[in-house]
Amino acid sequence: MTMSPQLHDVLKTRFGYDRFLPMQEEVIRSVMEGRDSLVLMPTGGGKSLCYQLPALLMDGVTLVVSPLIALMKDQVDALSANDIPAAFINSTISNREVDRVQLEAVRGRLKLLYVAPERLAVPRFREFLRAFRPSLIAVDEAHCISEWGHDFRPDYRNMRGLRHDLPGVPVIALTATATEQVRTDIVEHLGFSDAGTFVASFNRPNLKYTVRHKRQAFDGLVELLGARPGESAIIYCFSRQETEDVARDLSRVGIPALPYHAGLDPELRHTNQDRFIGGEAPVVVATIAFGMGIDKPDVRLIVHYDMPKTLEGYYQETGRAGRDGLPSDCVLFYSYGDKIKQDYFVERIGNPDERRRAEEKLATMVEFSELRSCRRRYLLNYFGEQWVADSCGACDVCLAVLEEFDATEISQKLLSAVIRTGERFGAGHVIQVLRGSRAAKILEFSHNELSVYGIAADQSAEDLRELFGLLLDAGMLVKPPGEYPTYEVTDHGRDFLQGRDSLTLQRPVRLDAPASGRSGRGRTATRGMEAALDYDHDLYERLRTLRRGLADKSGVPAFVVFGDTSLQHMAHAMPQSVESFAAIPGVGEAKLSKYGEAFLEVIQVYASENGFAERAFVAAKTPSRRPPRGPSATHNETKRLLESGLNVGEIAGERGLTQQTVLNHLERLVAGGENIHLAPLMPPSERMQRISEAFNTVGSEMLTPVLEALGAGFTYEELRLVRLWMSQSTGLKGGSDESAVHGPQPFL
Repeated sequence: MTMSPQLHDVLKTRFGYDRFLPMQEEVIRSVMEGRDSLVLMPTGGGKSLCYQLPALLMDGVTLVVSPLIALMKDQVDALSANDIPAAFINSTISNREVDRVQLEAVRGRLKLLYVAPERLAVPRFREFLRAFRPSLIAVDEAHCISEWGHDFRPDYRNMRGLRHDLPGVPVIALTATATEQVRTDIVEHLGFSDAGTFVASFNRPNLKYTVRHKRQAFDGLVELLGARPGESAIIYCFSRQETEDVARDLSRVGIPALPYHAGLDPELRHTNQDRFIGGEAPVVVATIAFGMGIDKPDVRLIVHYDMPKTLEGYYQETGRAGRDGLPSDCVLFYSYGDKIKQDYFVERIGNPDERRRAEEKLATMVEFSELRSCRRRYLLNYFGEQWVADSCGACDVCLAVLEEFDATEISQKLLSAVIRTGERFGAGHVIQVLRGSRAAKILEFSHNELSVYGIAADQSAEDLRELFGLLLDAGMLVKPPGEYPTYEVTDHGRDFLQGRDSLTLQRPVRLDAPASGRSGRGRTATRGMEAALDYDHDLYERLRTLRRGLADKSGVPAFVVFGDTSLQHMAHAMPQSVESFAAIPGVGEAKLSKYGEAFLEVIQVYASENGFAERAFVAAKTPSRRPPRGPSATHNETKRLLESGLNVGEIAGERGLTQQTVLNHLERLVAGGENIHLAPLMPPSERMQRISEAFNTVGSEMLTPVLEALGAGFTYEELRLVRLWMSQSTGLKGGSDESAVHGPQPFL
C-alpha cells in the first residue's frame, strides 16, 4: 500500500494522467511484486501502461515482445515524447543499429526494449538477453501464442525457450481478444503456475456497432466518410485488389484514400502507413487478412466492407476505433455472399480439426451479422462476459426504428418451404428454392419440382434471410443442435400454417426508406456511447492545427504530441496558467515543458478574443506535482529586453517569437508580481483613454465586448496592453497615470 503515492506520482508526471483506468493499478502492483500476470483488457483499455509504468520503477530494462513493426515504432515515439528512454530491434534496422541499441540496453540507458518474436530465435540475441537479463518480459498480443487463437504466430512459441533461458524473470502477457480456450493455452505455453489473472470488461462503451446490408455498399461508404470529413477511418476489404479498387474509387469522388496490403511495394506500404498514422491521409483501405497493426488513438470510423472470418478478428479490428475513449463508429457491410467467399478458403484447409474450427468461427461471425438482438451482448457473451441490460443503446439493433408489417403471406411461404424440403437444410438452400434458383444442389434434390419452388421470386435473398431470423425470434422456427445450421418448423409455426391466422412482425426501417409515413417506434440511446465533452470546436481546430505543425516539425504522428482527448479538454477548460494546463489529462512534465507554452498561447489568445474565462474545475484540480510558479528564464529574458528599450514587436523579432507570445510573457510577469514599465508600449493617449473608459463602461476584463463597444479601428493587442496597464496600476480606473498616458507613443 505504501507504493500507491509513488505509482500515482509517476502516472501524472511521466504519463500525464490523474487516475488509473479500471484494473491498471491492480496489474501494476502484481508486476511490481514479481508475479507472472495474464492481462485481458479491451483495446484502448490501457494495457501498455501495465508494463510501461513498472518499467520506470524497476531496475534494468523491460523487454517487450510485439508482433507488429509499426506498433513498436508508435510505442517508442510515444514514450520518447514523455522522455522515457525506449528503443526497438526489428528487421527495419541494420545490424550496426542493432548493436548500438543492445549496447544502450547493457549500459542502462534504456527502460524499454521492443523486439519482434522472430528475434527470439536468433542465437546471438538470446546470448545477449542471457548476459544482460531483463527485469521484466512483456508479451503483447499474447493470443498469438495459441493455435486456438484467430491470429496464431508460430514465432511466439519461442517464448517457451526464453523463459527457460531467463528463469525467475517475471512475465506479463497481454491481449485484447482471448476466449477461455485461448487463455488456457497462453498460461500453459508460458509455464505460468502462480500467475495473477486479470480480466477487464471487454465492453467498449464508446463504440457503436452497426451492420448494414450490402446494397449499394460503395454509396453507403461514401456517405459514412462524407459525414466525417478529415477524421481518421480504416476500411477493411476481403482482397488486395479490392483495397486498391476501393481506394481508387474513393479518391475519384473526392475522398483521398490510400491502399494498404502485403502485396504493395514495401516502401509504398510504409509510406502509406506513415501518412495515415501521421494524420496526413485520413482514410486507409486495408486487407482483413494482413491487418494494420497501428497504435493510432483517434480513428473515428472502422468499416468492414466485407465480413471478417472470425468474431475475434472483427473485435480486434473494430477495437482500433476510439482508443482515446471518444465516440467512434464500427460499420459492417454484410451479405450472405461474403460467407460463401469465405467458405471457398475454409474448404481448402487440409487439417480436418483446423477446418472444423474455421467453420465454427465463420458460423459465429455469420450469426453475429444476422442478429436481431443486441450486438454488444453477443460480443461480450462470446468472450465469457455477461451483459444483463435490455439495451446497450449503442448498436444498430438497440437503436433501430422499428416498423410493423404484414408478414402473413410471406411467412406461410417460407415455413411451407422449410417443411417441403424436409426440414434438413439451412436458410440459404430454402431461400434458393423460394426464389427459383437453378443451383446444382436444388436440381440434385429435385427441389425445383416442389410446389414452393419460385413462389417468392419477387423477394430479395436478404429480405428472406431477415425473415428467417424474425420467425426464429417469434418461435415458429428452431435451429436443432448439430454440426450444420438447419431449420425446423415448431408446433407454433405449424399451428400458424394450419389456422391461417394473420401475422404482424416488426423489423428495422430500411436505411434507404423515406422518412415520412413511418409509424414504427424508436429506441433512444440511454447507455453505451459516452457523452462527448462540451468543448469549443473553433478552439479545438486551432489546437489541432498547432499540433499538426509541432508534430511535423518533430517528425512524429500528431497524437504523440497530444491526443484528441487532451485537446478537447483544453478546448473545454481553456486553462490560462501553467498550473491549470498541467492538470489537463495527458499533460505530463515532459509535454508540459515541450509544448505547454505554445498551446497556452493559442488558448489565451482565443479566450481573450472571445471573452471566455477559464473553467473553474481545471483550475481547482491539484496535479501531483507543481510547476514552478515564479517567472521562468524565458519570461525574464523578455523583461530584460523590454527594460533595454525594445517594444513588443522588436522583442518578438529579437527572440524569434510571435508578438502574442511576448504579450503572454508580460501578462505572466505582472501576474507574478513583477513591476513592469509599460508606458513605452501604450497606444497614443487619446486611444488609451477611450480603451480604458470602454473597459470601465463594459465592466468586464474580457476583450471581445470591449472591442465591440469601441467599434472598428482598434485591435486586440492594444486592448491587452491597456488591460495589463490597468491591472498593474492599483486603483486606476479611466487613466490617471500621466507618465503612461503621455509617454512615448509607438505601438508594436
